[in-house]
Amino acid sequence: MERVVNFLKEAGTYYLATVDGDKPKVRPFGTVLLYDGGIYIQTGKVKDVSKQLHKNPNAEICAFKDGQWIRVAGELIADERREVKKAMLDAYPQLRGMYSEDDGNTEVFRFKNATATICSFTAAPETINF
Repeated sequence: MERVVNFLKEAGTYYLATVDGDKPKVRPFGTVLLYDGGIYIQTGKVKDVSKQLHKNPNAEICAFKDGQWIRVAGELIADERREVKKAMLDAYPQLRGMYSEDDGNTEVFRFKNATATICSFTAAPETINF
């Protein structure tokens, strides 16, 4: 999982795809955290992405760096623990102007039943299940 998190952090921006009814929705994200044996992302409960994930947790993220790309597919499950919200915001202090672990809006999601695939045009794909 460290390889997945490091790839996403080094890429800086990844793109999260969710399902809205029968339509895909994709948007840029930048938060990723390895915490308590899981990979987490962060958003706000008031955002459409949160509502979409609660309705259908199946999601995929994709990022590109240095001639390689990663796709991480799985379920994103909300984790309401204050300590993981705090850890996320401590890792991304620039978000503290918009979010707080106690604001009732900050939300973190943990990947469950996930598969990461790292690909390039010059090497065989590498698959990581978690």
